[in-house]
Amino acid sequence: MAIACFFVVIAITLVITYVAARRTKSTEEFYVAGRSIGGTMNGFAIAGDFVSAATLLGTSALLYVAGFDATLYLVAPLVAFTVFLFAMSDRLVGSGHYTFTDILCARLDERPVRIVAATTALVSAIMYLMVQVVGAGALLQVLFDIPYRMAVAIVGALMIVYVAVGGMLATTWVQITKAALLITGVTILALLVLTRVDFDIGGLLAVAPDVLRIGGLQLSTLDSVSLLLGLSFGLVGSPHLLMRFFTVPTARAARTSAAVALGCVSYVNLLIVLVIGAGAVFLVRGIPAYHDAAGVMVGGANMVSIHLSHAVGGEMFLGIMSAVAFATILAVVAGLTLASVSAVSHDLYAKAWRRGRTSQREELLVLRIATVLIGAIVVVLGIAFEGQNIAYLVSLALSVAASTNFPMLILTMYWRGFTTRGAIVGGITGLVTTIALVTLSPAVWVTVLGYEHAVFPSEYPALYSMAAGFGAMWFFSTTDRSARARIDKEAFGR
Repeated sequence: MAIACFFVVIAITLVITYVAARRTKSTEEFYVAGRSIGGTMNGFAIAGDFVSAATLLGTSALLYVAGFDATLYLVAPLVAFTVFLFAMSDRLVGSGHYTFTDILCARLDERPVRIVAATTALVSAIMYLMVQVVGAGALLQVLFDIPYRMAVAIVGALMIVYVAVGGMLATTWVQITKAALLITGVTILALLVLTRVDFDIGGLLAVAPDVLRIGGLQLSTLDSVSLLLGLSFGLVGSPHLLMRFFTVPTARAARTSAAVALGCVSYVNLLIVLVIGAGAVFLVRGIPAYHDAAGVMVGGANMVSIHLSHAVGGEMFLGIMSAVAFATILAVVAGLTLASVSAVSHDLYAKAWRRGRTSQREELLVLRIATVLIGAIVVVLGIAFEGQNIAYLVSLALSVAASTNFPMLILTMYWRGFTTRGAIVGGITGLVTTIALVTLSPAVWVTVLGYEHAVFPSEYPALYSMAAGFGAMWFFSTTDRSARARIDKEAFGR
């Protein structure tokens, strides 16, 4: 049943891709679906793009292992979509915008800014892609009993097909389909769990007190603040989410998109915290069927919500939720891949290198080549990070976006004194600081590289890397005298 449901989902998404491919001829259709997506539908697509493997699999696993601290991962979207709704949605909609770097280049020197911004967007998107591939690999490994590397390769092949063939229109409808499946599946899972406790949520939390345990992640106050900052503002700076706002025709539709997405994501997160996390502790922990001889969970802790679906719904519901989880990953992978290859084909190739002197056919060819190359890179990274908690990995990916893309975007929108020099130096500073701190942290320096002690003690660098990025942007903008003189001249007409 699980395998049958899996192939049904794959068949549906491939049909969507085929239909979309027949309607995708121009670069505008490929990048932003011809700006023809309505606000409500785009809101569902954003929700489908956002609620990823990190939410459904990783956060459930963290609630199971570490308790209430995992809710930090679920508060972040409330902050992010509030910022989108009230501070950014109106300003994101604009004719000719395919990527967030187009907004930066509307008022800053195009070529150097586009190179830096496209690089930061590419790094953050590839890291986020790696997270989804790790989750998908673990899921297929359990579902088909195949080697992890083969599972990751299958996911890589699918992501190449979705983006290279169907573009944004296919990606959008895959995300909308996934959002509908996810909301329905999570609702049914929560209801089945609640039937075990006579629909008494208080009683469920009473029999699973570990979910309310504080301190499971052993975070200091600074680490908690750093994690929340990275998750919240990293989402605001995520290229794949920003691209979704370029697919709607008006600012009103953009606001509707943010509001619908906020409602959908909040609903799913609430069920995960109050019902699914507690249900996993109550019904999966200690059950031999879901653990190997050494007591380790089959497929790792990331599979706890999948095992819960079997515990409450049997083989059939296991198949359904496995398919929903895989659809979740496919939708996010499609959006992230499109954002990654757009940075290469549109920003770096067409605009920075060719300076706009390229045909649509040539740009689409470069996009498809970039899709294959990025797919191969992500597969290699997914194999290298096998077994890592995917909710933690996504915090690292979002730290890059929070320290680079978000500062550049918000300062471009709201600070008249922001200059090209500030954007370039600040973007590079935020990127280098984030990568350096992640490399020197316990997660990489000790766990991956095998050193005894980490150079940088915290696993969550956003607080420090965001400060470095914003600080460099402010300092090098305020000390850029030539740019200041030009700004004053434009302001006062001299």
